[in-house]
Amino acid sequence: MDNFTKFNEERQVIYKPAGTGKIFTDPDADKAREYFRDQKPRKMVEKVSSVDRVVKDLVNDGDYIGIGGFGANRTPVAVLHEIVRQKKKNLGLAGHTATHDFQILVAGNCINRCDVAYIVGLEARGLSRIARQAVESGAVELCELTNAALTWRYKAAAMGLSFLPVRCMLGTDTEKYSNAVEMECPFTGAKYLAVPALYPDVGIIHVHRADVYGNCQIDGIMIADHDLARAAKRLIITTEQFVPNEYIRRDPTRTVIPYYLVDAVIEVPFGGYPGNMAYEYFSDEEHLREWLLAEKDPGTFKEFLQRHIYGVKDFNGYLETIGGLSRLQELRILENLIEK
Repeated sequence: MDNFTKFNEERQVIYKPAGTGKIFTDPDADKAREYFRDQKPRKMVEKVSSVDRVVKDLVNDGDYIGIGGFGANRTPVAVLHEIVRQKKKNLGLAGHTATHDFQILVAGNCINRCDVAYIVGLEARGLSRIARQAVESGAVELCELTNAALTWRYKAAAMGLSFLPVRCMLGTDTEKYSNAVEMECPFTGAKYLAVPALYPDVGIIHVHRADVYGNCQIDGIMIADHDLARAAKRLIITTEQFVPNEYIRRDPTRTVIPYYLVDAVIEVPFGGYPGNMAYEYFSDEEHLREWLLAEKDPGTFKEFLQRHIYGVKDFNGYLETIGGLSRLQELRILENLIEK
């Protein structure tokens, strides 16, 4: 009798729910693989589109969306604004540090559920009043996780699995409000948490550069975008700039998101504003403070949203409301520490 058989005769593997959180997406890897096989185009064709068109065509009411970047860093703000403008409803959201992205979508009453590792606050900038109200009122239902656990849920999906075993969250209150399941290792008997794979209906990622086919390069930290791109059933890319395919081919090792994962790609310079875009522009701390201050009064906040989102045609119109190119150039100088 081999050791594995002997061990399993001596010990029954135990599985039991660890937390009260819901699983908002189907973790079935076989169903996801069937979708990718039958409905995901893989031809190397031009995928250039516009922000308003991709939101109209690829984001449906009730969809679950995964946001790239981290906190207010490299967040696909242009697409988030358009989701609000088009009044998409009943969306689910996954965010590592659901900060300004959560704030935007709550402002538009677009989301009703969220897998989250951090919420309500804009990190050192303070708390978002509307985000807090949405959570406390129950308008947005939460499933709590750590950043690592949320990352590994994407990892499981990217690997074509339905779950991964992890050790984080064990014995914490986060575990109590998670959607993890306690399990024993079939080899050692050690306790683990199984976290379900996360297959978003739509992934939205902002990158530094891409070609017209959707091959993408990212400078600086990538967080989980490599796995999010592989887990998402539909993938929207916004990019600071288009580059020729020849540029991409010069160094293929830098292609972190290949074309066959991408459904649409849009050139949106400053598309991560007012957040930080590594090596491109610094976050606009004044404007983020303005968001937080405006939230304190419903009337003021309604006017704020009308001025910056509802009352403009597109993201370029929004950038004009905050000072346009002169303000953006200031942020570019600040990011690169260049003296005027």
